[in-house]
Amino acid sequence: MKWVRACRSANGLTPTTHRPMKLEDAGEQRGNCKKGWVMPQHVQVRLKPRKAAPFFGRHPWVLASAIDRIEGEVVAGDVVDLVAENGDFIARGIINPESRIRVRLYTWQRDETLEHEWWQQKLSKACELRREMGLLTPDGACRLVNSEADGVSGLIVDRFSDYLVIQPTSLAVWRRLDSIASILQAEIGPKGIVLHSDPQINRREGINAVLQPTWGESPNHAVTILEDGLRFQIDLGQSQKTGFYLDQRNNRRAASHYFRGKTVADVCCYSGGFSIFAEKRGEASRVIGVDASQSAIDLAQQHADLNECERCEFEKGDCFKWLDGVVERQEQFGAVILDPPKFASGRKGVSAALRAYHRLNLQAIKAIETDGILVTCSCTGSVHREEFIDTLHGAAVRAKRAIQILENRGAAPDHPVGTHCRENDYLKCLICRVL
Repeated sequence: MKWVRACRSANGLTPTTHRPMKLEDAGEQRGNCKKGWVMPQHVQVRLKPRKAAPFFGRHPWVLASAIDRIEGEVVAGDVVDLVAENGDFIARGIINPESRIRVRLYTWQRDETLEHEWWQQKLSKACELRREMGLLTPDGACRLVNSEADGVSGLIVDRFSDYLVIQPTSLAVWRRLDSIASILQAEIGPKGIVLHSDPQINRREGINAVLQPTWGESPNHAVTILEDGLRFQIDLGQSQKTGFYLDQRNNRRAASHYFRGKTVADVCCYSGGFSIFAEKRGEASRVIGVDASQSAIDLAQQHADLNECERCEFEKGDCFKWLDGVVERQEQFGAVILDPPKFASGRKGVSAALRAYHRLNLQAIKAIETDGILVTCSCTGSVHREEFIDTLHGAAVRAKRAIQILENRGAAPDHPVGTHCRENDYLKCLICRVL
Protein backbone atom coordinates (compact mmCIF):
# COMPACT_ATOMS: atom_id res chain seq x y z
CA MET A 1 0.00 0.00 0.00
CA LYS A 2 1.20 3.51 -0.79
CA TRP A 3 1.34 5.95 2.09
CA VAL A 4 0.67 9.62 1.29
CA ARG A 5 1.94 12.73 3.07
CA ALA A 6 -0.76 14.49 5.06
CA CYS A 7 -1.22 18.24 5.13
CA ARG A 8 -2.80 20.28 7.89
CA SER A 9 -6.24 21.78 7.28
CA ALA A 10 -8.86 23.43 9.42
CA ASN A 11 -10.50 20.06 9.95
CA GLY A 12 -7.29 18.19 10.79
CA LEU A 13 -5.22 15.82 8.66
CA THR A 14 -6.32 15.16 5.09
CA PRO A 15 -4.44 13.37 2.33
CA THR A 16 -3.03 15.48 -0.49
CA THR A 17 -3.70 12.73 -3.05
CA HIS A 18 -6.31 10.02 -3.40
CA ARG A 19 -6.55 6.85 -5.44
CA PRO A 20 -7.87 3.31 -4.96
CA MET A 21 -5.37 0.75 -3.76
CA LYS A 22 -4.10 -1.48 -6.55
CA LEU A 23 -3.14 -5.12 -6.09
CA GLU A 24 0.45 -4.54 -7.11
CA ASP A 25 0.81 -2.02 -4.26
CA ALA A 26 -0.18 -4.55 -1.57
CA GLY A 27 2.64 -5.34 0.79
CA GLU A 28 4.94 -2.47 -0.32
CA GLN A 29 4.74 -0.79 3.05
CA ARG A 30 4.37 -2.60 6.36
CA GLY A 31 3.63 -1.68 9.93
CA ASN A 32 1.54 0.98 11.61
CA CYS A 33 0.91 4.45 10.23
CA LYS A 34 4.07 6.48 10.66
CA LYS A 35 4.07 9.83 12.39
CA GLY A 36 3.05 12.52 9.94
CA TRP A 37 1.52 10.05 7.51
CA VAL A 38 -2.02 8.75 7.02
CA MET A 39 -3.46 5.87 5.05
CA PRO A 40 -5.11 6.73 1.73
CA GLN A 41 -8.87 6.75 1.84
CA HIS A 42 -10.44 3.65 0.34
CA VAL A 43 -13.29 3.67 -2.11
CA GLN A 44 -16.54 3.54 -0.17
CA VAL A 45 -19.25 0.96 -0.77
CA ARG A 46 -22.50 2.48 0.49
CA LEU A 47 -25.34 0.25 1.62
CA LYS A 48 -29.02 0.61 0.86
CA PRO A 49 -31.27 1.84 3.69
CA ARG A 50 -31.92 -0.72 6.42
CA LYS A 51 -29.25 -3.13 5.17
CA ALA A 52 -26.47 -2.39 7.67
CA ALA A 53 -27.51 -4.47 10.69
CA PRO A 54 -25.93 -7.80 9.64
CA PHE A 55 -22.60 -6.12 8.96
CA PHE A 56 -22.52 -4.24 12.23
CA GLY A 57 -23.06 -7.77 13.57
CA ARG A 58 -19.89 -8.83 11.70
CA HIS A 59 -21.41 -10.95 8.98
CA PRO A 60 -18.64 -11.03 6.35
CA TRP A 61 -20.65 -11.36 3.10
CA VAL A 62 -22.02 -8.22 1.45
CA LEU A 63 -24.28 -9.33 -1.38
CA ALA A 64 -24.71 -7.19 -4.46
CA SER A 65 -28.40 -6.76 -3.62
CA ALA A 66 -27.53 -4.88 -0.39
CA ILE A 67 -25.36 -2.24 -2.09
CA ASP A 68 -26.72 1.16 -3.09
CA ARG A 69 -23.63 2.51 -4.85
CA ILE A 70 -19.85 2.43 -5.07
CA GLU A 71 -18.31 5.86 -4.65
CA GLY A 72 -15.21 5.63 -6.82
CA GLU A 73 -13.49 3.35 -9.28
CA VAL A 74 -12.47 -0.16 -8.25
CA VAL A 75 -11.20 -3.34 -9.81
CA ALA A 76 -11.54 -6.87 -8.50
CA GLY A 77 -9.32 -7.35 -5.46
CA ASP A 78 -9.31 -3.72 -4.28
CA VAL A 79 -9.65 -2.94 -0.59
CA VAL A 80 -12.81 -0.93 0.10
CA ASP A 81 -14.64 0.52 3.08
CA LEU A 82 -18.22 -0.50 3.75
CA VAL A 83 -20.35 2.38 5.03
CA ALA A 84 -23.95 2.68 6.13
CA GLU A 85 -26.48 4.79 4.22
CA ASN A 86 -25.47 7.82 6.33
CA GLY A 87 -21.77 7.32 5.62
CA ASP A 88 -20.81 5.77 8.98
CA PHE A 89 -17.87 3.38 8.73
CA ILE A 90 -18.79 -0.27 9.29
CA ALA A 91 -15.94 -2.45 8.09
CA ARG A 92 -13.14 -2.92 5.59
CA GLY A 93 -13.09 -5.63 2.98
CA ILE A 94 -12.12 -6.70 -0.52
CA ILE A 95 -14.39 -6.21 -3.53
CA ASN A 96 -15.14 -8.55 -6.41
CA PRO A 97 -17.51 -7.08 -9.02
CA GLU A 98 -17.82 -10.53 -10.63
CA SER A 99 -19.24 -12.27 -7.56
CA ARG A 100 -22.67 -12.34 -5.97
CA ILE A 101 -20.77 -11.82 -2.72
CA ARG A 102 -19.68 -8.37 -3.86
CA VAL A 103 -17.55 -7.55 -0.80
CA ARG A 104 -15.97 -9.89 1.73
CA LEU A 105 -15.35 -8.15 5.04
CA TYR A 106 -12.19 -8.77 7.05
CA THR A 107 -11.82 -6.07 9.70
CA TRP A 108 -14.15 -3.83 11.66
CA GLN A 109 -11.28 -1.66 12.89
CA ARG A 110 -10.80 1.55 10.92
CA ASP A 111 -7.06 1.64 11.70
CA GLU A 112 -6.34 -1.90 10.42
CA THR A 113 -4.99 -2.44 6.92
CA LEU A 114 -5.37 -5.68 4.99
CA GLU A 115 -1.68 -6.08 4.32
CA HIS A 116 0.73 -8.95 4.88
CA GLU A 117 0.93 -8.45 8.66
CA TRP A 118 -2.85 -8.61 8.99
CA TRP A 119 -3.00 -11.98 7.20
CA GLN A 120 -0.02 -13.18 9.20
CA GLN A 121 -1.75 -12.38 12.49
CA LYS A 122 -4.98 -14.14 11.46
CA LEU A 123 -3.29 -17.28 10.15
CA SER A 124 -0.96 -17.49 13.13
CA LYS A 125 -3.94 -17.33 15.48
CA ALA A 126 -5.74 -20.08 13.54
CA CYS A 127 -2.69 -22.34 13.63
CA GLU A 128 -2.21 -21.74 17.36
CA LEU A 129 -5.79 -22.86 18.06
CA ARG A 130 -5.16 -26.23 16.35
CA ARG A 131 -1.87 -26.52 18.21
CA GLU A 132 -3.73 -26.02 21.51
CA MET A 133 -6.22 -28.71 20.42
CA GLY A 134 -3.32 -31.14 20.10
CA LEU A 135 -3.97 -31.70 16.39
CA LEU A 136 -0.54 -30.83 15.00
CA THR A 137 0.92 -34.29 15.60
CA PRO A 138 3.50 -35.55 13.06
CA ASP A 139 1.16 -38.00 11.27
CA GLY A 140 -2.11 -36.26 12.04
CA ALA A 141 -4.56 -34.33 9.88
CA CYS A 142 -6.79 -31.37 10.65
CA ARG A 143 -8.54 -28.30 9.28
CA LEU A 144 -5.95 -25.60 9.88
CA VAL A 145 -7.93 -22.58 8.69
CA ASN A 146 -11.72 -22.59 8.42
CA SER A 147 -12.60 -19.53 6.36
CA GLU A 148 -15.08 -17.12 8.00
CA ALA A 149 -14.88 -18.78 11.41
CA ASP A 150 -11.16 -17.93 11.54
CA GLY A 151 -11.72 -14.42 10.20
CA VAL A 152 -10.37 -15.07 6.69
CA SER A 153 -13.39 -15.43 4.43
CA GLY A 154 -12.65 -17.53 1.36
CA LEU A 155 -9.66 -19.47 2.71
CA ILE A 156 -9.62 -23.13 3.72
CA VAL A 157 -6.39 -24.86 4.68
CA ASP A 158 -6.10 -28.55 5.59
CA ARG A 159 -3.04 -30.27 7.00
CA PHE A 160 -2.19 -33.87 6.12
CA SER A 161 0.97 -34.91 7.97
CA ASP A 162 3.84 -33.05 6.25
CA TYR A 163 1.70 -31.33 3.62
CA LEU A 164 -0.85 -28.54 3.47
CA VAL A 165 -3.73 -28.15 1.04
CA ILE A 166 -5.00 -24.63 0.30
CA GLN A 167 -8.55 -24.29 -1.04
CA PRO A 168 -9.34 -20.71 -2.09
CA THR A 169 -13.06 -19.94 -2.40
CA SER A 170 -12.71 -16.22 -3.10
CA LEU A 171 -10.84 -14.01 -5.53
CA ALA A 172 -9.48 -12.02 -2.58
CA VAL A 173 -7.62 -15.09 -1.35
CA TRP A 174 -6.62 -16.26 -4.83
CA ARG A 175 -4.81 -12.98 -5.51
CA ARG A 176 -2.84 -13.36 -2.25
CA LEU A 177 -1.89 -17.03 -2.48
CA ASP A 178 1.88 -16.48 -2.56
CA SER A 179 1.76 -14.34 0.56
CA ILE A 180 -0.53 -16.81 2.34
CA ALA A 181 1.70 -19.74 1.39
CA SER A 182 4.78 -17.95 2.76
CA ILE A 183 3.00 -17.31 6.07
CA LEU A 184 1.91 -20.94 6.38
CA GLN A 185 5.40 -22.14 5.56
CA ALA A 186 6.78 -20.04 8.41
CA GLU A 187 4.06 -21.13 10.85
CA ILE A 188 3.91 -24.89 10.15
CA GLY A 189 7.02 -25.75 8.13
CA PRO A 190 5.43 -28.31 5.77
CA LYS A 191 7.36 -30.17 3.10
CA GLY A 192 4.99 -28.76 0.53
CA ILE A 193 1.77 -26.84 -0.03
CA VAL A 194 -0.70 -28.00 -2.67
CA LEU A 195 -3.51 -25.97 -4.24
CA HIS A 196 -6.97 -27.47 -4.72
CA SER A 197 -9.57 -25.37 -6.51
CA ASP A 198 -13.22 -25.98 -7.37
CA PRO A 199 -14.15 -25.11 -10.99
CA GLN A 200 -17.69 -24.14 -9.96
CA ILE A 201 -16.41 -21.72 -7.31
CA ASN A 202 -13.84 -20.38 -9.74
CA ARG A 203 -16.59 -19.53 -12.23
CA ARG A 204 -18.67 -17.79 -9.57
CA GLU A 205 -15.70 -15.75 -8.37
CA GLY A 206 -14.25 -14.97 -11.80
CA ILE A 207 -11.03 -16.82 -10.96
CA ASN A 208 -8.87 -17.74 -13.93
CA ALA A 209 -7.30 -20.91 -12.57
CA VAL A 210 -5.17 -21.88 -15.53
CA LEU A 211 -2.16 -22.49 -13.31
CA GLN A 212 -2.25 -24.82 -10.29
CA PRO A 213 0.85 -23.75 -8.35
CA THR A 214 2.49 -25.70 -5.56
CA TRP A 215 4.97 -24.43 -3.00
CA GLY A 216 7.88 -26.55 -1.84
CA GLU A 217 7.88 -30.28 -2.50
CA SER A 218 5.01 -31.72 -4.52
CA PRO A 219 4.03 -35.15 -3.16
CA ASN A 220 4.39 -37.89 -5.77
CA HIS A 221 2.83 -40.51 -3.53
CA ALA A 222 -0.17 -40.94 -1.25
CA VAL A 223 0.28 -39.34 2.16
CA THR A 224 -0.48 -41.62 5.12
CA ILE A 225 -2.20 -40.11 8.14
CA LEU A 226 -3.24 -41.51 11.49
CA GLU A 227 -6.66 -40.96 13.02
CA ASP A 228 -7.24 -42.54 16.42
CA GLY A 229 -4.50 -45.05 15.60
CA LEU A 230 -6.04 -46.02 12.26
CA ARG A 231 -4.25 -45.38 8.97
CA PHE A 232 -5.65 -43.68 5.91
CA GLN A 233 -3.97 -42.68 2.67
CA ILE A 234 -4.61 -39.31 1.07
CA ASP A 235 -3.97 -38.56 -2.60
CA LEU A 236 -3.09 -34.88 -2.65
CA GLY A 237 -2.57 -35.03 -6.40
CA GLN A 238 -6.31 -34.91 -7.01
CA SER A 239 -7.37 -31.48 -8.25
CA GLN A 240 -10.46 -31.00 -6.07
CA LYS A 241 -10.90 -33.59 -3.32
CA THR A 242 -8.48 -35.29 -1.00
CA GLY A 243 -10.59 -38.43 -0.53
CA PHE A 244 -11.04 -37.88 3.19
CA TYR A 245 -13.48 -35.83 5.26
CA LEU A 246 -11.78 -34.29 8.25
CA ASP A 247 -15.02 -32.75 9.49
CA GLN A 248 -16.39 -36.22 10.41
CA ARG A 249 -13.43 -37.15 12.61
CA ASN A 250 -15.18 -36.99 15.97
CA ASN A 251 -18.42 -38.39 14.52
CA ARG A 252 -16.66 -41.52 13.26
CA ARG A 253 -15.36 -42.15 16.75
CA ALA A 254 -18.66 -41.33 18.50
CA ALA A 255 -20.79 -43.47 16.19
CA SER A 256 -18.52 -46.50 16.59
CA HIS A 257 -19.48 -46.76 20.27
CA TYR A 258 -22.95 -47.97 19.25
CA PHE A 259 -21.93 -50.76 16.85
CA ARG A 260 -20.66 -53.55 19.09
CA GLY A 261 -21.82 -56.92 17.74
CA LYS A 262 -24.04 -55.31 15.07
CA THR A 263 -24.20 -55.73 11.31
CA VAL A 264 -23.59 -52.28 9.83
CA ALA A 265 -24.48 -50.85 6.41
CA ASP A 266 -22.33 -47.81 5.54
CA VAL A 267 -24.30 -46.20 2.72
CA CYS A 268 -22.43 -43.56 0.67
CA CYS A 269 -19.26 -44.86 2.32
CA TYR A 270 -16.83 -42.90 0.11
CA SER A 271 -13.29 -43.79 1.28
CA GLY A 272 -14.55 -46.01 4.10
CA GLY A 273 -13.88 -43.88 7.18
CA PHE A 274 -17.05 -44.85 9.06
CA SER A 275 -16.68 -48.49 7.94
CA ILE A 276 -13.13 -48.86 9.24
CA PHE A 277 -14.09 -47.28 12.58
CA ALA A 278 -17.17 -49.52 12.82
CA GLU A 279 -15.02 -52.65 12.73
CA LYS A 280 -11.80 -51.57 14.43
CA ARG A 281 -13.21 -49.30 17.13
CA GLY A 282 -16.86 -50.35 17.27
CA GLU A 283 -16.30 -54.11 17.05
CA ALA A 284 -19.16 -54.55 14.58
CA SER A 285 -19.78 -58.16 13.54
CA ARG A 286 -20.01 -57.26 9.85
CA VAL A 287 -19.73 -54.05 7.79
CA ILE A 288 -20.97 -53.49 4.24
CA GLY A 289 -19.90 -50.26 2.55
CA VAL A 290 -21.73 -49.02 -0.55
CA ASP A 291 -20.87 -46.15 -2.90
CA ALA A 292 -21.72 -45.19 -6.48
CA SER A 293 -18.08 -44.42 -7.30
CA GLN A 294 -15.77 -47.30 -8.16
CA SER A 295 -12.71 -45.21 -7.28
CA ALA A 296 -14.23 -44.58 -3.83
CA ILE A 297 -14.86 -48.31 -3.37
CA ASP A 298 -11.27 -49.09 -4.39
CA LEU A 299 -9.97 -46.54 -1.88
CA ALA A 300 -12.23 -47.88 0.88
CA GLN A 301 -10.95 -51.43 0.25
CA GLN A 302 -7.40 -50.11 0.30
CA HIS A 303 -8.04 -48.55 3.71
CA ALA A 304 -9.60 -51.78 4.97
CA ASP A 305 -6.51 -53.72 3.89
CA LEU A 306 -4.22 -51.09 5.39
CA ASN A 307 -5.92 -51.52 8.78
CA GLU A 308 -6.23 -55.33 8.54
CA CYS A 309 -10.01 -55.27 8.58
CA GLU A 310 -11.48 -58.77 8.31
CA ARG A 311 -15.19 -57.99 8.55
CA CYS A 312 -15.48 -55.09 6.06
CA GLU A 313 -16.69 -55.58 2.50
CA PHE A 314 -17.46 -52.99 -0.15
CA GLU A 315 -19.62 -52.93 -3.25
CA LYS A 316 -20.40 -50.41 -5.97
CA GLY A 317 -24.02 -49.33 -6.22
CA ASP A 318 -26.45 -46.43 -6.33
CA CYS A 319 -27.25 -45.77 -2.68
CA PHE A 320 -30.96 -45.14 -3.26
CA LYS A 321 -31.41 -48.27 -5.38
CA TRP A 322 -29.27 -50.35 -3.03
CA LEU A 323 -31.48 -49.47 -0.06
CA ASP A 324 -34.59 -50.07 -2.17
CA GLY A 325 -33.29 -53.58 -2.83
CA VAL A 326 -32.59 -54.19 0.85
CA VAL A 327 -36.16 -53.19 1.76
CA GLU A 328 -37.66 -55.33 -1.03
CA ARG A 329 -35.71 -58.35 0.23
CA GLN A 330 -36.76 -57.49 3.80
CA GLU A 331 -33.14 -57.51 4.97
CA GLN A 332 -32.34 -55.68 8.19
CA PHE A 333 -29.21 -54.36 9.83
CA GLY A 334 -28.32 -53.52 13.39
CA ALA A 335 -27.12 -50.11 12.21
CA VAL A 336 -27.19 -48.00 9.06
CA ILE A 337 -24.90 -45.04 8.35
CA LEU A 338 -25.99 -42.40 5.82
CA ASP A 339 -23.38 -39.85 4.74
CA PRO A 340 -24.47 -38.72 1.26
CA PRO A 341 -22.86 -35.94 -0.78
CA LYS A 342 -24.29 -32.43 -0.82
CA PHE A 343 -27.75 -32.42 -2.41
CA ALA A 344 -28.08 -28.66 -3.03
CA SER A 345 -25.79 -25.65 -3.38
CA GLY A 346 -28.30 -22.96 -2.40
CA ARG A 347 -31.75 -22.35 -0.94
CA LYS A 348 -33.35 -22.78 -4.35
CA GLY A 349 -32.45 -26.45 -4.25
CA VAL A 350 -33.58 -27.11 -0.67
CA SER A 351 -36.98 -28.64 -1.54
CA ALA A 352 -35.39 -31.22 -3.83
CA ALA A 353 -32.66 -31.91 -1.26
CA LEU A 354 -35.20 -32.52 1.50
CA ARG A 355 -37.10 -34.96 -0.74
CA ALA A 356 -33.86 -36.85 -1.33
CA TYR A 357 -33.10 -36.95 2.41
CA HIS A 358 -36.65 -38.15 3.10
CA ARG A 359 -36.39 -41.01 0.64
CA LEU A 360 -32.93 -42.09 1.80
CA ASN A 361 -33.81 -42.01 5.50
CA LEU A 362 -37.19 -43.71 4.95
CA GLN A 363 -35.58 -46.73 3.36
CA ALA A 364 -32.79 -46.79 5.94
CA ILE A 365 -35.30 -46.77 8.80
CA LYS A 366 -37.16 -49.69 7.22
CA ALA A 367 -33.86 -51.57 6.97
CA ILE A 368 -32.99 -51.23 10.68
CA GLU A 369 -33.83 -53.77 13.34
CA THR A 370 -35.93 -52.75 16.35
CA ASP A 371 -33.77 -50.69 18.72
CA GLY A 372 -31.11 -50.46 16.02
CA ILE A 373 -28.92 -47.44 15.27
CA LEU A 374 -29.24 -44.87 12.49
CA VAL A 375 -26.35 -42.45 11.88
CA THR A 376 -27.69 -39.92 9.40
CA CYS A 377 -25.74 -36.96 8.05
CA SER A 378 -26.27 -33.91 5.88
CA CYS A 379 -23.45 -31.74 4.54
CA THR A 380 -25.88 -29.53 2.60
CA GLY A 381 -25.28 -26.14 4.20
CA SER A 382 -28.47 -24.62 2.78
CA VAL A 383 -30.54 -27.24 4.64
CA HIS A 384 -30.99 -26.02 8.20
CA ARG A 385 -30.65 -28.39 11.13
CA GLU A 386 -34.32 -28.14 12.12
CA GLU A 387 -35.37 -28.86 8.53
CA PHE A 388 -33.20 -31.95 8.51
CA ILE A 389 -34.65 -33.18 11.81
CA ASP A 390 -38.21 -32.49 10.58
CA THR A 391 -37.46 -34.52 7.45
CA LEU A 392 -36.13 -37.39 9.55
CA HIS A 393 -39.29 -37.26 11.68
CA GLY A 394 -41.45 -37.36 8.55
CA ALA A 395 -39.61 -40.42 7.31
CA ALA A 396 -40.05 -42.12 10.70
CA VAL A 397 -43.78 -41.40 10.73
CA ARG A 398 -44.19 -42.78 7.22
CA ALA A 399 -42.24 -45.91 8.21
CA LYS A 400 -44.44 -46.22 11.34
CA ARG A 401 -41.37 -46.14 13.57
CA ALA A 402 -40.22 -43.82 16.35
CA ILE A 403 -36.84 -42.12 16.48
CA GLN A 404 -34.75 -41.16 19.50
CA ILE A 405 -31.92 -38.71 18.79
CA LEU A 406 -29.09 -39.83 21.05
CA GLU A 407 -26.49 -37.35 19.81
CA ASN A 408 -27.04 -34.18 17.77
CA ARG A 409 -23.61 -33.48 16.36
CA GLY A 410 -21.77 -31.26 13.88
CA ALA A 411 -18.27 -30.91 12.48
CA ALA A 412 -15.12 -31.55 14.50
CA PRO A 413 -13.88 -28.60 16.60
CA ASP A 414 -11.12 -27.75 14.12
CA HIS A 415 -14.06 -26.69 11.90
CA PRO A 416 -15.37 -23.95 14.23
CA VAL A 417 -18.55 -22.01 13.51
CA GLY A 418 -18.66 -18.28 14.12
CA THR A 419 -21.90 -16.98 15.57
CA HIS A 420 -21.57 -14.11 13.08
CA CYS A 421 -21.66 -16.47 10.06
CA ARG A 422 -23.77 -19.50 10.83
CA GLU A 423 -23.64 -20.61 7.21
CA ASN A 424 -20.46 -22.41 8.31
CA ASP A 425 -22.65 -24.75 10.38
CA TYR A 426 -23.20 -27.00 7.38
CA LEU A 427 -22.63 -30.51 8.79
CA LYS A 428 -25.41 -32.27 10.63
CA CYS A 429 -24.78 -35.71 12.13
CA LEU A 430 -27.56 -37.36 14.14
CA ILE A 431 -26.92 -40.61 16.01
CA CYS A 432 -30.36 -42.11 16.55
CA ARG A 433 -32.10 -45.15 17.98
CA VAL A 434 -34.90 -46.57 15.85
CA LEU A 435 -37.69 -48.05 17.98
